[in-house]
Amino acid sequence: MPICNLSGTSCGRWGSWMCKDKELPTVLIIASVSILGTCLLVWVSKTARGKAHLPPGPRGFPILGYLPFLGPNLHQLFMELAQNYGPIYKLSIGQKLCVIISSPTLVKEIVRDQDIAFANRNPTIAAKTFSYGGKDIAFAPYGPEWRLLRKIFVREMQSNANLDAFYSLRRSKVKKSVRDVHGKKIGEPVDVGELAFLTVINMISGMFWGGTLGQEGEIDIGAKFRVAVAELVEILGKPNVSDFFPFLARFDIQGVKRKSRRYCDRWYRYKFNHVEWAMAEMMLHPQVMKKAQEELTNVVGINNLVEEFHIQELPYLHSIVKETLRLHPVAPLLLPRCPTESCNVGGYTIPKGTKVFLNVWAMHRDPEFWDHPSEFQPERFFGEGSRLDYLGNHLQYLPFGSGRRICAGLPLGERMVMYLLATFLHMFN
Repeated sequence: MPICNLSGTSCGRWGSWMCKDKELPTVLIIASVSILGTCLLVWVSKTARGKAHLPPGPRGFPILGYLPFLGPNLHQLFMELAQNYGPIYKLSIGQKLCVIISSPTLVKEIVRDQDIAFANRNPTIAAKTFSYGGKDIAFAPYGPEWRLLRKIFVREMQSNANLDAFYSLRRSKVKKSVRDVHGKKIGEPVDVGELAFLTVINMISGMFWGGTLGQEGEIDIGAKFRVAVAELVEILGKPNVSDFFPFLARFDIQGVKRKSRRYCDRWYRYKFNHVEWAMAEMMLHPQVMKKAQEELTNVVGINNLVEEFHIQELPYLHSIVKETLRLHPVAPLLLPRCPTESCNVGGYTIPKGTKVFLNVWAMHRDPEFWDHPSEFQPERFFGEGSRLDYLGNHLQYLPFGSGRRICAGLPLGERMVMYLLATFLHMFN
């Protein structure tokens, strides 16, 4: 006896509960096909992977049980897993195979020896939406178009000549922020993060687009934009079930595409760099702040304003910024790489299309390379440590990545962070 006649003319007694509307619910069809398709694809992928010598790792995580852990503390979870499985291990999440690497020796094979093979990205659904299909420098696939984009950006927007040409604009934005703080009443609180965020945004928007957040209600607009940026970053970092089961992407089950579109227009008006953690660490370590202010007094003079040419004469402040980025890297796992062909890393096979994460958060806290790795000690970047830079030349310290995919905005970012920190440390307690 049929459970339900799809034409809606009759129903069996076992299926009467399903046929109130004289048709089989579309949701049940989608769910059934999804479950069967998932089981088949996972079985096929595991059978294929079983023939390769993959890195060690736990059995595939049930997607619904694992999703809550794929949040802002993912890098810490990866560090704990590394203690059990070693510096290279795999995670099978849905249809996606992920490999996490937390050893400078193995990272070298990725960003040096096989840099071209690993120069592609595997962006999430949110990242694709945010970057209009992965067409920006961060997410575009490696190839002639990406090389042209990066060449134009580095040569036309990030050259020393162009950065120097915009110094007067950056200087005026910093001076305005100083006046705003100086004009506050005694005892009125100052939101350091808000102040730094607004200043940097206005510096960059003035350089690239010729505008600011506006003269009227500037702080209010900046606060709203900062909330929008924070929410977008959270969306980009949150797990999306469609990233692990791509055939579900068309349904936008968690609303990730919709939310990303809502924020990306506001995001593309302005971009910023990273200041707040450095200020927070110095407030937590007043002896560090005192040394930095003494250095500024000696180099700049007590009655003078900080200028960008002073930055190269401030080694202690440089060490503060470096130590801040060691403990609080902007992207703890960097942006995942994706090999264009099956590769061998550390004696293990990394299949084509695998998401490869470089856990710089773990490497920056590895006791093999760092004494007292959990403590904030800028002095570690003096002496032998002074050779550690932001260019990815020393693989135990990669705050901005390494190889072809290193952060393209590094020159401007370093200038602005140092200039902003130096100015406010010199002008205020």
